[in-house]
Amino acid sequence: MTANNDTSSLSIYLLAGVATTTCSFNECRKKLDKLFRDDGIEPQIHVLFPYGDASRNVVRQVLEVRSDLSNRMTAGRIGGQRAFHTIKQNKNNKRMLLIGHSGGGAAAYQAAKMMEEYGEDNDIRIVQVGSPKTPIDPRLQERVSYFHSVDGMGKLNDPISRIGSWGGWSAAGRAMPKWNRLKYAPGYVEGIPTVGGHADYFRHTKPYTDEQSICNLDKTIDSVRGWLKGWL
Repeated sequence: MTANNDTSSLSIYLLAGVATTTCSFNECRKKLDKLFRDDGIEPQIHVLFPYGDASRNVVRQVLEVRSDLSNRMTAGRIGGQRAFHTIKQNKNNKRMLLIGHSGGGAAAYQAAKMMEEYGEDNDIRIVQVGSPKTPIDPRLQERVSYFHSVDGMGKLNDPISRIGSWGGWSAAGRAMPKWNRLKYAPGYVEGIPTVGGHADYFRHTKPYTDEQSICNLDKTIDSVRGWLKGWL
């Protein structure tokens, strides 16, 4: 299918992680659709389950997510492959936004990496929400953002966000190599003060609201939109 180069259109893919119910992104999808249309952008929103939904064996899903956390710079893992093939079949816009929660964030990056390696000509951005740390190729770092939950003191409080590593060895000239824990980090990292835990970034009703009655979903989407300014 030929990609649409119209800058007023945008393909959005919401990628689920492990043991996610089929309705988990319903409210997020509605909110994104309204917000983008209000901005004069026509979104085409798709929900993907690169590891299967909550009805599939959880152990198998976890093992597949682990394959997408490889520190190798080449792409082509299990969830990433599934997402890549689905996106390629549905591709009808040059501009794409991939938003992945938990393991879905790893699959989103791997799918985007595969598109880059296969020479797909797309203007793409990747958002990882509450995801394990996946090493990002330096060529794609500025296209990737990472959001994680923090507590009232600003400290990370999502255990899944502690999994994995962005680290790598760096050396300048004849100096001894030093470990750089952010060498392969996304280009943008931000903490979101959400209520609840890892599964609650997209909750929109009580008790997942703060003292100002702002829900987790609004905080998450507002943070993502802030990062996207200048691109949209």
